[in-house]
Amino acid sequence: MEKDTISYTELDFELIKVEVKEMEKLVIQLKESFGGSSEIVDQLEVEIRNMTLLVEKLETLDKNNVLAIRREIVALKTKLKECEASKDQNTPVVHPPPTPGSCGHGGVVNISKPSVVQLNWRGFSYLYGAWGRDYSPQHPNKGLYWVAPLNTDGRLLEYYRLYNTLDDSLLYINARELRITYGQGSGTAVYNNNMYVNMYNTGNIARVNLTTNTIAVTQTLPNAAYNNRFSYANVAWQDIDFAVDENGLWVIYSTEASTGNMVISKLNDTTLQVLNTWYTKQYKPSASNAFMVCGVLYATRTMNTRTEEIFYYYDTNTGKEGKLDIVMHKMQEKVQSINYNPFDQKLYVYNDGYLLNYDLSVLQKPQ
Repeated sequence: MEKDTISYTELDFELIKVEVKEMEKLVIQLKESFGGSSEIVDQLEVEIRNMTLLVEKLETLDKNNVLAIRREIVALKTKLKECEASKDQNTPVVHPPPTPGSCGHGGVVNISKPSVVQLNWRGFSYLYGAWGRDYSPQHPNKGLYWVAPLNTDGRLLEYYRLYNTLDDSLLYINARELRITYGQGSGTAVYNNNMYVNMYNTGNIARVNLTTNTIAVTQTLPNAAYNNRFSYANVAWQDIDFAVDENGLWVIYSTEASTGNMVISKLNDTTLQVLNTWYTKQYKPSASNAFMVCGVLYATRTMNTRTEEIFYYYDTNTGKEGKLDIVMHKMQEKVQSINYNPFDQKLYVYNDGYLLNYDLSVLQKPQ
């Protein structure tokens, strides 16, 4: 194009866009054939996405830049070919992932980089809160998305929103905005169309029916410390932290008798009665947050302003506990809450007002 005296037309840019689209398709096929994520393929995907943005800007630039982008396209195509060739030479053995909602795996072994979904709808000042996706064993793929920022005092849960789809939450549209006056802290969880909260200024817990926005049941959590006695590091008022996994509803808390160490109780999700309780050796205020997967508690701690670490686990199925070192990147400094959804096997993290999600990787058991 540089050699020709003909000026480039809109058609030339369209051709470039077509080439980039073809590479996007190829990299998606590569990801599928690798049976999961691969660092080099992920890097290529990012480069191709950046290329798309560059092409959009190109139409206002000179023809030397057009030539440069062509050279980059050639280089990327070469990389893709090399990647395809190496894939054919060394195809890894891939075990099929467990079906959503099942526990046919060996526990959490890795976590993806965060995907930034959105700033919470109330804005930058609302640093504390929780969000996630409702999980119902009967209808696992139809869960509502919920966002529950605390008021600016970081304590009172007053307003929350429900969305039918993730796209609606991204665009802040088609929301049901509801109000309560009794929620405390960011330990909120949602299970089977019910929201579970710590009642304000008490050690009581409540089940809120999301259809009617009314309290269905309240119950005292036996011996639970509350009102900031044993909250997580960096986040106040989360002495009582609800969690949902494949097995149902849990609550993570501490008691005076446990000397601040984490206590895990399995709850009846209808009556809120405690079904069983496990005592750990992990001091709750030294962890930054926690979540449950398949009856296993995973606790996080802060490494620095951009990194958390999943550092501890307690398996209620076996009574075993131990250390982990799974690095978890974050967007902002403090993690206020973590909620797990068994259907999509994602973590929903509230991070200084931003809504993030992560894909969990589990240890595949050979078939």
